[in-house]
Order: sequence, then structure tokens, then C-alpha cells
Amino acid sequence: MTAATLRRRLPKRYPILLTIMLALAATCHSLASEAGSQRLSESALQHLESEAGDISRLHTLVVAQNGEIVLERTYAGPGSDQPANIKSLSKTVLAALVGAAIEQGVIEGVDQPVVDLLGPLVPNDIDPRVGDITVGHLLSLQAGLERTSGANYGAWVASDNWVANALMRPFVDHPGGRMLYSTGSSHLLSAALTQASGDSTLSLARQLLGDPLNIAIPAWLRDPQGIFFGGNDMQLSPLALIQVGELYRLDGVIDGTRVLPEGWVEASWTPRGTSAWTSDGYGYGWFVTRLGGEQAYYGRGYGGQALYVIPERALTVAITSDPMPPSPGGQFQQRLHALVETLLAPE
Repeated sequence: MTAATLRRRLPKRYPILLTIMLALAATCHSLASEAGSQRLSESALQHLESEAGDISRLHTLVVAQNGEIVLERTYAGPGSDQPANIKSLSKTVLAALVGAAIEQGVIEGVDQPVVDLLGPLVPNDIDPRVGDITVGHLLSLQAGLERTSGANYGAWVASDNWVANALMRPFVDHPGGRMLYSTGSSHLLSAALTQASGDSTLSLARQLLGDPLNIAIPAWLRDPQGIFFGGNDMQLSPLALIQVGELYRLDGVIDGTRVLPEGWVEASWTPRGTSAWTSDGYGYGWFVTRLGGEQAYYGRGYGGQALYVIPERALTVAITSDPMPPSPGGQFQQRLHALVETLLAPE
């Protein structure tokens, strides 16, 4: 029986009984998950470590099963407990922050129009269709606006107002249409969080994610208006990334505290668009695919930054790599996929 079902069936006059039953349901779910996951063997971990050692760009590799670190290796660059530039993997972390902000009432929900949150940051002569773009559309990269990534990235970050520049781009699809990978969409979420909370995205991230997950979130790049970059250049350690992945693996609850709204993880891992480069599905900040016959969810960043969650195996994997250009491209991501698949191969 799910937590939502329990809430529907138990009247409000039994709050203590409801609390006890919800706790028992969460415990049973956790135990069932752990029982259903096959513990990684030493040979599988040794195989993984051997394969990882052959990847020259790799910096760190951390593997957790059932919340326990079973492999932690640093090959180059910052150590596993040191901040690293996670590039566009920041979009996955930002999506978690949006969920936490919804849980705390900072944002109403994914259907809220972003112009309502941005307020005075919206240019006066905007296309009226911008009013149709919701928080959910930005999370799933379905705003419909011309991309600010790829060939358009340099001009966008060189502009004197990133928010206005992203909003003033022409529509190339309707809001809710095809997935258009655009860091500008993620940056609009950071701006919306700042406007809605009256606080910086950094401060909000530390309060709503850093504190409950017990992770450090250093400051990162800001735009010309002082808004922290949404969707790129966040600085997190691989061990901190593991905690973000665990938050999702555990359905938004850490140490008995609900950080993400009930149902947020399922919604985030539901494909809403499709990547034009990999054909993988994309939800709220997460790509959806299958690895080694298992359903897998991952976030990725330029140069080989990655976070994987494979729920059926109770696995969370964080990878950081050399973030400097040139990018090793999509083939490198496939190599990281293959690396994770070594953990899923039958003994």
C-alpha cells in the first residue's frame, strides 16, 4: 500500500496512527528494495575498476549500493570529497532544487507559468506565447524557444542579460513540444527560484538540499544580474552527487525527512521528450534509458560528468572527468554507459 493510499484511507483524526503506518510503509519499501537487489561481488567491482583505469579522461568513480559506498577511486583531478565542475549535470541538481522548492511552497507546482514567478525580469515586448511556458516545460526542456546551447551558447553568455535574451528568442516549437536542449531554459528556473524566494539560488540550494543531504554546495558562476547560473558550472563533489542520486533512489526521503514532493521522482523519471542525439527519453532533469537489461536514469555534463541511478539494483554511481575542451563527445558517454553496465552483467 502506498503512502498516498494510506493518507486517503485514514481519517485526519488518527494522525499518530497515520504517522506510524507511513513510517512502516517506508521501512518495508526500503527493505524490499534492498532484498531485491543482488549485492555486487568483489569480481564485479574489480572488473569495473580495471575498465575505469583504461579511461584517460576519468577523474573519479564512486559506487554506492543500498546507500553504502562500495567503490571510491580517484584517478586524476580533485578527490571524491572535493568540489568539481559538474557542467550540465547541474541541470539534474537544479531539478532536485525545484522539487524541494515545491515541497516547501516556494513554487506552487510544475504547472505554474514561469512569467508569474519571474515578474519584473520579463521584458515588456515579449511574445505572448511565453506566458504559456510552465515550470514543467523548463524542467523537461520543452519551452519551445530557440536553443541557447550549441552554436548559440557563446552569444547568449556574452549578452548583458541572460534571462531577457533567453525569453526573447523566437519560438521554434510550441511550449510542451519537442525536447530542445537549452541551458537558457534551466537558467530561467534559477531566476524563477530567486524571484519567488527572495533569496539566491545558492542560498536556497544550501537550505533545501545541502542541509538535509549533509553536503557542501560552494558558490558558482553568476550572470550579469547576479543570478546563479542555472544548469551549468555548479561545483559538487562526487560524494555529494551520490547523495543527490540517493535522494531520488529513496523516493525523495532522506533519514525520514521528505525533501522532494511525493510522486516527484516518478514524475521526474517519466519521459516527456526525446534527446535528438541519443534517442533516450528525458523527464525532469534526468535521461531515461536501459543499461544491462535494467531501467536506468542518468544526468550528464560536458566532458564526462555523470550520475546514474539503477533502482532495481539499488545502485547509485557518480563519475567526474576532465571538463576541459575539446569534448570527447557522445561516444564518451556511451563508454561511461558501458562502464556502468559492467556492474550489471551476470556473474
